Amino acid sequence: MTKFDDKKVLITGAASGIGRSLAILSAKKGAKLVLTDINQEGLDALARELGPAKVLAHRAFDITDREAVAAFASEVHAAHGSVDIVVNNAGIAIWGTIDRFPHSEWRRLIEVNLMGPVHVLELFVPPMMEARRGGHIVNISSAAGLFGLPWHAAYSATKFGLHGISEVLRFDLERYRIKVSVVFPGAVDTGLVETVRVVGADPNEPSYRKLKQRFQRHAVTPDVAAERIVRGVEKNRYHIFTSPDIAVGDFFKRHFELPYRVVMRHLNRSFEKVAINQRLMDR
Repeated sequence: MTKFDDKKVLITGAASGIGRSLAILSAKKGAKLVLTDINQEGLDALARELGPAKVLAHRAFDITDREAVAAFASEVHAAHGSVDIVVNNAGIAIWGTIDRFPHSEWRRLIEVNLMGPVHVLELFVPPMMEARRGGHIVNISSAAGLFGLPWHAAYSATKFGLHGISEVLRFDLERYRIKVSVVFPGAVDTGLVETVRVVGADPNEPSYRKLKQRFQRHAVTPDVAAERIVRGVEKNRYHIFTSPDIAVGDFFKRHFELPYRVVMRHLNRSFEKVAINQRLMDR
């Protein structure tokens, strides 16, 4: 069983949403925290709230900047040694149909959601291996890392990619007693709901707002998501779900292909209504 008490826990994207809730819950369980986020103000506020007794180090930077990650890792290791738990939580959401999705957005998603976690893994995991104390890696993927959700091609590429990395590390790191968990959040009512960009869609268009409201009705809070993630990590679960609907969907996808296809087609039709209305507005 993975325990948080007196463990050094690195959390990216810690200033808000699931990352913030994970930091607070980990601190309550006795962890010592190493925190990062691109949001300086939010990160500083969290560090003040938790206090220096709980936060060993915190710094704001963009995880796509490998040199910034390397500098932070060097300072953390020099002052505190290797961490025990790595939580790759930072990420962004951009959706859109393939015909409207700019190449620059593909690149941005891959840099933040895939290469960012890679930077963290390659700079923080080898010292964990050398320390021979065991540990745990927690990669936050998405329901889009399991399912073919509409308009999620680029986003899913990054989240399936993180799922694939987790699958390999799960066995590669076993001999070092480093466990791996991959998390598949469903609907979680975080700031990402407000900041998600849908290329070619007007967020004020009625059908778009209707989809967003439906999402939020089924969403769990970041605190609930964090509790389920921590419980899954403590029990050394490989796949962790923050809501039961994603677990059920994963079961049906693996065992009953027809219901899965029916649901995906229904979702696609709902998204297509937004696209049709947007095209009419654009004329």
